[in-house]
Amino acid sequence: MRSDDSKVLPDDSVRPEDDPSGDSSVRADDGSADEDPVSTGDAPAVPEEAAVDTATAEPVSTEPIGSDSQTFQRAFKDFRVGFGQRELWLSLGWQDIKQRYRRSVLGPFWITIATGVQAAAMGLLYAALLGQPIKDYMPYVAVGIIVWNVINASILEGADVFVANEGLIKQLPSALSVHVYRLVWRQLLFFAHNMLIYAVVLVAFGVWEKLHWTAIFAIPALGLLFLNAMWVSIVFGIFSTRYRDITPILGSLTLMLFVLTPVMWNTKSLVDQGGQVSERAKLLEVIPTYHYLEIIRAPLLGDDQHLYHWVIVGTITVIGWIVAIFAMKQFRSRVPYWV
Repeated sequence: MRSDDSKVLPDDSVRPEDDPSGDSSVRADDGSADEDPVSTGDAPAVPEEAAVDTATAEPVSTEPIGSDSQTFQRAFKDFRVGFGQRELWLSLGWQDIKQRYRRSVLGPFWITIATGVQAAAMGLLYAALLGQPIKDYMPYVAVGIIVWNVINASILEGADVFVANEGLIKQLPSALSVHVYRLVWRQLLFFAHNMLIYAVVLVAFGVWEKLHWTAIFAIPALGLLFLNAMWVSIVFGIFSTRYRDITPILGSLTLMLFVLTPVMWNTKSLVDQGGQVSERAKLLEVIPTYHYLEIIRAPLLGDDQHLYHWVIVGTITVIGWIVAIFAMKQFRSRVPYWV
C-alpha cells in the first residue's frame, strides 16, 4: 500500500521541475497561462526601454505612437513628402481648372476674358475720374488687377484650403502640404492665363518702348509672390479650419485692402496734388499689399524701382514662413480632426 505522502500524479501532468521551458508556473486545465508567471532567474529581465521584438530581434520603442507628431522634423518631412507627390497636386490643380470650365467653348480662356473686361472697365472709369491719360493708366490698372487676383485668391482660397479638401484629407493618405501645393499651382495657372492681357497691353499701349533690362526683376518678384502665397495658405488655412469665424473676417479684410491698395488709383496722382493729400499718401507704406504690387508692377511697366519695397517684402516673407513652420509643427496632426 502506498503512503498518502506519495500520491500518484496523472500521466498528463508535468511537475514544475520537469518543465523544459524553465517556467515554474503550473498551467490550468483549460490551457491558459497563469496570470503571474515566475521567472526562474536563468535570463536577466529585459528593461522596458530596451524591449525586443522576438519576431525581428530589433529593439522596440516604448514611447506612445505619434509622440513625434509635433516636431520640426515631421513638419519639414510633410513639406518634402508633399513636394515629392507633385504628380498628384499637378494633376489635381489642372483638373480644378478643367472642371470649372467644362463644356465651355473657350475653356480656361474665360479667365483671361473676365480679367480683361474688368481691367478695361476700371481703367476707363478711373482714368476719367482722376484725369489720367488712358495710354499710361490702362497698363497700370491691368497689371495691378492681374497681381491682385493672386493676392486675393491666396488669402480667401487659402483660408478654405483644408476645409474644401475635407474628403481627400480623411480618405487619401498624403501629406497635408499637398493641398497647399495644389492651390498655389492652380493660382499660377490662372496667372499664366491672365498674362496674355499683359502681352496685349505691351503692344497696344506701347509699354514695350519703356522697358529696359531691369524688367528681369519681375521674375524673382513673382517668385516671392507665390512663396508668400504658400505661407499665407498654410497659416490662414490651419487657423480658419480651427476657428471658422476667421474666413468671413478675412473676406471683409481683403475687400478693405483692395480699396486701400493702389490697384485702380495711382499714388503719383496723390503726390502731385501736394499739401495734406501728399502727406497722407505716405500712409500707404503701412499697407503690405502695396509693396508686393510695386515690386512686380514697376519692372513690368518700365517704372523706377525702389529697394525698400524689396526689403519690406523680404522681411514679411521670412516672418511669415517662420509662423507657417511653427503652425505646421504644432497643428499639422490636428487638421484632419478639425475639418
